[in-house]
Amino acid sequence: MANKSYIGLLVLILLMTSQYCAAKETLVANIDEFNDAIKKVQPGDHIILKNGEWNNAQLVVIGQGLQDSPITIEAETSGEVIFTGDSHLKMAGQFIVVKGLWFKNGYTSEKAVLSFRKNSKEFAIHSRITECAVTNYNPTVKTQKYNYIGLWGKNNQVDRNYFKGKTNNGPVLVVWLKGESHIDNNHIIEYNHFAGRPPLGTNGGETIRIGTSQTSLSSSRTLVRNNTFQKCNGEVEIISNKSCDNIFRNNLFLESEGVLTLRHGNRALVEGNVFIGNQKPKTGGIRVINAGHIIRNNLMIGLAGSGFRSPIVVMNAVPNSPLNRYHQVNNVDIQNNTIIDSSPIQLCAGKDDERSLAPINTIFANNIISNSNGGKIAEVFDSLKGFTFSNNYIDTNNTFDQNGFSPIDMKWDLVNQSLLVPSLSNGAKLKATKVSDNAPSIDITGSKRNVLIAGAYNLANKTLPEALTMQVGPQTWKPIVEPLKVILSDQVIEVEPGISTLREAIKKAPSGATLKLKAGEYTLEKGIKITGHITITGIDSVKKPILKIKSGLEKTPNYIFRVTEGNILKLNNLELTGYNTTPIKYAIVSPDKGETLPYSLSIKSCYIHDFKNQNGGSIFKAYKGTIADTISISNSRLENSFRGLNLASEKDDLGKFNAKILVIDNTVFKNIEDWALNYYRGGNESIDAGKLIVNHCIFSNIANKEKGKILRTKGISNVSIQNSVFENSIKIKQPIHLSGTKNTINNCLLFDVGTMKISDGATSKDIYYKNPKWEDKNNFKPSAKSPLIKNADATKQIGLNFKLKK
Repeated sequence: MANKSYIGLLVLILLMTSQYCAAKETLVANIDEFNDAIKKVQPGDHIILKNGEWNNAQLVVIGQGLQDSPITIEAETSGEVIFTGDSHLKMAGQFIVVKGLWFKNGYTSEKAVLSFRKNSKEFAIHSRITECAVTNYNPTVKTQKYNYIGLWGKNNQVDRNYFKGKTNNGPVLVVWLKGESHIDNNHIIEYNHFAGRPPLGTNGGETIRIGTSQTSLSSSRTLVRNNTFQKCNGEVEIISNKSCDNIFRNNLFLESEGVLTLRHGNRALVEGNVFIGNQKPKTGGIRVINAGHIIRNNLMIGLAGSGFRSPIVVMNAVPNSPLNRYHQVNNVDIQNNTIIDSSPIQLCAGKDDERSLAPINTIFANNIISNSNGGKIAEVFDSLKGFTFSNNYIDTNNTFDQNGFSPIDMKWDLVNQSLLVPSLSNGAKLKATKVSDNAPSIDITGSKRNVLIAGAYNLANKTLPEALTMQVGPQTWKPIVEPLKVILSDQVIEVEPGISTLREAIKKAPSGATLKLKAGEYTLEKGIKITGHITITGIDSVKKPILKIKSGLEKTPNYIFRVTEGNILKLNNLELTGYNTTPIKYAIVSPDKGETLPYSLSIKSCYIHDFKNQNGGSIFKAYKGTIADTISISNSRLENSFRGLNLASEKDDLGKFNAKILVIDNTVFKNIEDWALNYYRGGNESIDAGKLIVNHCIFSNIANKEKGKILRTKGISNVSIQNSVFENSIKIKQPIHLSGTKNTINNCLLFDVGTMKISDGATSKDIYYKNPKWEDKNNFKPSAKSPLIKNADATKQIGLNFKLKK
């Protein structure tokens, strides 16, 4: 028996030795050599990718490594194997390590650049991606959705990587829970540097998402710790938790325009995180939805976000909520957090006719809120009966009339010349109570709490939180990502009237150039695409240059100008006419459908008219999937057209909209058959819901029909209309409908246009239903008896200061 045992042990040793001896390194220089090597790979093998550019390289790693002998795919020199073009990597099997690769300035036609699965049946477990980078890896069609990392399987790890510059739809990193093979996965995401994601302008711009609405009640058990999120501005949800039993610990959120959102799923633990906003707009902390969460020992400094981007947001819920809406906050502990010089917290946020359930069984205890500027402490939107408040301390000149909040004159120590921590002299003032078993036994630095006091710190603790001392990203190399430079010229180009002279001049103009047009007609045979930062201005202020499309063309262009993504067009002192044997559809259009890089448009002192195409035509058209930073129209006249400004292409009701800011100042809209403006945002998820400012404008004979609307602003949360005139649309019953607490109309005159509707907290003030009494109806000059004169003063001028002529 002993001999048999001895022989068995000897065989095992020989097998292990043979495996170890078989492990080898293979240097491969191209995808064919890689494919040959991966077919023969054994536990412990290293496949080394030769330094250089790997263009259109699509690696599929399949192998069965062992815990002590993983299969490793790595760069010859970390950071010097660069994947470009349509490149990606998929892996399936177990104990696989991918190391040192850089995916740079390319794109993928797959669902992820780096994926922990080959297909729906083959995926990775116990595998790792480390010391890699994915930067500016974006498709040409910006609505194309993919992730930089797709995490599947179980027990996988993403660590010490660098991600920057994602501009297309889809989170940077997604943990998927589709199927039993991916639930209770125990993934680890740690020591990564997530940097520089610009605003997407819609949902789908998260940096990390764990799960989906459909799988949100399944447990993921993913650990997200010790990562830095720097300027991750893709959307309101920097991290979107959509599954159960996840941990978010010791992460740093630096100047990121959004919040860590517990969007769906239960029992998340959020502790030891540091949020630093440096008073940047839209920077926030933690948003709470669903049940069983513990939020403790977090530090928030200089967060300037409002609404759903506030330091702490506790949401209202939807009765009998489906998986994709808002479940009730229940059995949540928010304890021992410190908030310094930040915007007010939000309690029962989002209350409306749908979100009518306030939080219940929610503890808010032992927290410190300190505002040196005397700022507001909290905003409350519904009943607080479901909260238990105790031992919270307010260090500010402001007050919050709620039991469980006590004023305190805090004394602070300065750590590392930058960080405020409570000094020892606060001891008697900050005593806290253990209100639940979830009270922290350590503070934000990991130091033991011998005495429970309020806030994230022990008294006089001079140790920095781990989130401020950790090293993130690749440690053996540093990816240096050069920003995409736009070199602007100050060149001035004079253009003569004629056929295609303007188009040819713009084709040769460098970005940043100004084109000066002499008086006369500029005839186009094709529409003009603006591919840089271009200013076009008329030299003669009396005789504006006239821009038009040539009549009788075999194929009539749809537009005069198209602003392409990422670019800027400024039009000054021009006349654009759509008059043609075939009516021109648009004067100006946005980038093409799905091009999501923000653009800007400025129209000043222009006369735009006769865009009468009845097949959906308008003076301006924004296409689906596009987003403008700012559209500004001032001192201009828009008239005799089918429609005015069309920013209503996002009909999927996913919270999307076509412009962040739209400003219309001192402008006339006259004789527009349909609406002057349609600015639309559907759905309930987007928080950046657009901003409209209308000031000193006149709307005359607009949408003159029973169900007509002069201004359509459905779903736009920030609307300001003031000092303006609405007249001469006698058939309309309801010219304007404003809805929402940030919708206002002030000091306006309405005559022969029906009655406006105000709802859901919108406000109106100083509205006059009177005849404007024009002396000059064409140029809207008020007569001596006009109420516009009577009601005007230095701060309230209605429809004045017009200096335009046709």
